[in-house]
Amino acid sequence: MSKNQVNIIDKNIIIKAIKDSFIKLNPKVQVKNPVMLLVYISAILTSIFWLISLKESKNISSGYIIAIAVILWFTSLFGNFAEAIAEGRGKAQADSLRASKKDVDAHKIKSIAEKNVFTTISSALLKRNDIVIVKAGEQIPADGEVVEGAASVDESAITGESAPVIRESGGDRSAVTGGTTVISDWLVIKVTSENGKSFLDKMIAMVEGAARKKTPNEMALQIFLVALSVIFILVTMSLYAYSAFSAGQAGMENPSSAATLIALLVCLAPTTIGALLSAIGIAGMSRLNQANVLAMSGRAIEAAGDVDILMLDKTGTITLGNRQASEFIAVDGNDKKALADAAQLASLADETPEGRSIVILAKKLFAIRGRHIGNNMVFQSFSAKTRMSGVDIDGEKIRKGAADAIRQYVIAQGGIYSDECANAVKKAAEQGSTPLVVARNEKILGVIVLKDIIKQGVAEKFSDLRKMGIKTIMITGDNPLTAAAIAAEAGVDDFLAEATPEGKLKMIRDFQKKGHLVAMTGDGTNDAPALAQADVAVAMNTGTQAAKEAGNMVDLDSSPTKLIDIVRIGKQLLMTRGSLTTFSIANDLAKYFAIIPPLFVSIYPGLSVLNIMGLHTPQSAILSAVIYNALIIVALIPLALKGVKYREVSAGKLLSRNLLLYGVGGIIVPFIAIKIIDVILTALNLA
Repeated sequence: MSKNQVNIIDKNIIIKAIKDSFIKLNPKVQVKNPVMLLVYISAILTSIFWLISLKESKNISSGYIIAIAVILWFTSLFGNFAEAIAEGRGKAQADSLRASKKDVDAHKIKSIAEKNVFTTISSALLKRNDIVIVKAGEQIPADGEVVEGAASVDESAITGESAPVIRESGGDRSAVTGGTTVISDWLVIKVTSENGKSFLDKMIAMVEGAARKKTPNEMALQIFLVALSVIFILVTMSLYAYSAFSAGQAGMENPSSAATLIALLVCLAPTTIGALLSAIGIAGMSRLNQANVLAMSGRAIEAAGDVDILMLDKTGTITLGNRQASEFIAVDGNDKKALADAAQLASLADETPEGRSIVILAKKLFAIRGRHIGNNMVFQSFSAKTRMSGVDIDGEKIRKGAADAIRQYVIAQGGIYSDECANAVKKAAEQGSTPLVVARNEKILGVIVLKDIIKQGVAEKFSDLRKMGIKTIMITGDNPLTAAAIAAEAGVDDFLAEATPEGKLKMIRDFQKKGHLVAMTGDGTNDAPALAQADVAVAMNTGTQAAKEAGNMVDLDSSPTKLIDIVRIGKQLLMTRGSLTTFSIANDLAKYFAIIPPLFVSIYPGLSVLNIMGLHTPQSAILSAVIYNALIIVALIPLALKGVKYREVSAGKLLSRNLLLYGVGGIIVPFIAIKIIDVILTALNLA
């Protein structure tokens, strides 16, 4: 868990949010939210009506008008508070990141060849393509690519994880982030950030919401809410005219005052979702940041909620990443223990996880232990050219490696590569394992079976995703036989074997042409084209600069399985917005029954049958409704920040559940709450 996570109800955040609620009463801020601007203007108008009522004697008491004005001001403040507390959580995260960012001395060098001759300058003065050397104990001054060296780097200031990571030149672990610290050895780094803006600067801006833009769905919903508000303005004006006409015909005074109809307008307008809409978006971004993922835009989070194709790397995502020796298969009449003994000897100096697992399996199966590495042993390291490794001991040559490499080696020594060995290799490959052949001099002893270990619970996760209508595709460089076996065991829906950059890109484009939204992860330069094409592209923070620039999200933990969590957070954001919109609109039905019958019952006595809540007076009905309208915003703030509980069910079941819970609930809750408030107001003689 990242140290940047922030408690929803942190005392300091709440105090700051209360202050910001008043600051946000600035008209320049209010105009950004049209629905709450309506409440803001209504509060101002009602306050003016109260001042006028102090000088004029009318049937409507000034106390009633000021009560409405105060409640409307509180409604506006509560809307500001919802947004401010969501922003406050982001700012608290940003403050902890900002504390780790500071200008440091940078050791700038002219070239890699002259790395021992440097000029010390401020990190703020570094430019793109400058080359710096960073030694143990020094902070990396800017984002960059390692061009020489390998070192352990403490990235806890960024990721919150205490374990150091290895950064080295070449490969997919060459990117470094300014603000992290080298704790061993040294690195020569080429600066990749421009204009002094580091990755950490971008992260701070995104976390605190300064760079958050409204997403297309959010903007569409806001347009819909504005349209509803305009309709209710017209309805309210019509009611006032109709009420005045009807009262005049009956020789009565118009029961509808301007203050009352303004209160009616605010109650009928979708103020609940209007007040919480911005907070929901900010909170969604915050939840992603708490998962240590930096989204370059809110659009990417929403797209994650609509994804129906997930492309995942096999290694590190579906499998543990390190193949383990699982079986020794002796061939050509050889003894299995003799095979294990030779395999262990060949692996004693092999520090790879696969090599260590061979040593451990020989100990476990045959109790072969207590080896002493003596002067009579000459180890042969693995090389890409020979594709095998081993040991020369007491005049014998023991080798282990890829089947075709050992085959060529044995035949060159005058030995035979038997059909039995070929069949054992083929069988292991068909089962999704990697076969290594072991030979002593010119004689093949047998096969070591290395197996990719499927992560625990992966199959269940993919099953849950399938229920949600999401197709999972495994990407691997393995041959089709191995890939098919692993895909079947992991429970993915499809796979891309012998994957190339062109193959990944083509697959994504093909799915997109069919109307699918595709998400994928990547960390290498060869992943950059596919990441740029994917709708949701998650680059690993440990990956290359090209991958990070191509993605629209960066996973600071560099965990390939994070893609599944990102989809959950995206869906949760959409669910939360949809659920609270449903609840807000459903509230209106109860408010009609609460306000309209008591308000016009003096003109049309027959409306009394619709006063099913039994509200005491028109004034208590109005006050009860506007009080509920204000309080429900506060009550829903925790849900807007935390999000509706994520459930891995189909879209149809999810829609049915939310309509039942938030649709029916949105009708029932205000009926009960408005009646309780009416009873309290009446008992206290406040209405």
